[in-house]
Amino acid sequence: MGEDDRADVERQIGRAPRAFSRVAVRCPFGLPAVTEQSPYDAAGEPFPTMYYLTCRHLVAAVARLEAAGGVERWTEAARVDPVLRVSLEQATDRQRELRRSLARDADGQDEGASLELGIGGAARPERLKCLHAHVAFALAQPGYVLGERIVAELDLLWPERCCSARP
Repeated sequence: MGEDDRADVERQIGRAPRAFSRVAVRCPFGLPAVTEQSPYDAAGEPFPTMYYLTCRHLVAAVARLEAAGGVERWTEAARVDPVLRVSLEQATDRQRELRRSLARDADGQDEGASLELGIGGAARPERLKCLHAHVAFALAQPGYVLGERIVAELDLLWPERCCSARP
C-alpha cells in the first residue's frame, strides 16, 4: 500500500479511509476501484465492509441500481434461484474466512462478533443490504455468481475516461 493509494482513495471518497488495508482492484486507468479493509480500525472498532467500492463511476452506477429497487429485487432473486442462493452462501463463508484471516487473532472491541457478519456487514446475509458491497466483493473475488450478475446489470462497468484522475 503506497501513500499515493491512500491519497487517491481519500480523494475518491472525500474523507480519510477507515481501516484501509490495500487496493484490491484497480480500474483500467490504474487507480483504486475496490479497496480491502481490515476487520478493525486502529482503535479496535469493527469495520464489517471488507471490500469497498471507491471508483466514483461504479459507486454512482450501483446507486442508480439500488434506487431502482435493486436491493429488494436481488434479495428475492437469491431467495428463489438455487444457483444464486448457493453463490451467496459460499461468498458469505468466504467473507468470514477472509475476515478471520485478516484479523490475525485480533478480536477488537466487539470480541470478534463482527467477523461472522456477511457481505457488507449483513447480520442476515440472505437479506442483501448494500449492492455496493456485493459488487466490490464480486470484483475482488471472481467467481461470486450473484455479485457478477449484479455487475452485469450495470450500464457500463468502466467509463471512457477516468472519473478520479489525479490532479
